[in-house]
Amino acid sequence: MTNERQEPATTADERTMLEGWLEYHRRTLAWKCEGLTDAQLRTAAVEPSELSLMGLVRHMAEVERGWFRKVLAAEDAGPIYYTEEDPDGEFHLSESDTWEEAYATWQSEIETARSNAARFGLDDISEGKHRRTGERFNLRWIYTHMIEEYARHNGHADLIRERVDGATGD
Repeated sequence: MTNERQEPATTADERTMLEGWLEYHRRTLAWKCEGLTDAQLRTAAVEPSELSLMGLVRHMAEVERGWFRKVLAAEDAGPIYYTEEDPDGEFHLSESDTWEEAYATWQSEIETARSNAARFGLDDISEGKHRRTGERFNLRWIYTHMIEEYARHNGHADLIRERVDGATGD
């Protein structure tokens, strides 16, 4: 696996630091998926869990969409992979699910997230509300939450990747 991640400068301003760490974690997840076949990317961590690298990428596409489109920008963006009947649909993979589609969808959501976030200052309050709590959030909170979300799932990705082909790395 190659590593094209870069930590933000230790003296960066707050926004650059937050965006830098978010990008670092986005790239970490991509790195953990690099060089694997679709079948390997669909491999579950350990029974009975359905958690897989492709499922994590699809999940993060949903998370990017939820926070940066629905909450931050109040866009009427429906779910990508889950449904009311299958709230964990992003993790339920079939043989027809491909890395090409999952990766493209995830990258599209990241690009939209960047574009939407660029319109807001760190203290600006979201235009939309959280679908369950009705709360609004400033961009700083969303960035911090996204870094936490990626960091947690990158830990999962480390273990799944090691199970799939033995590859390890920070």
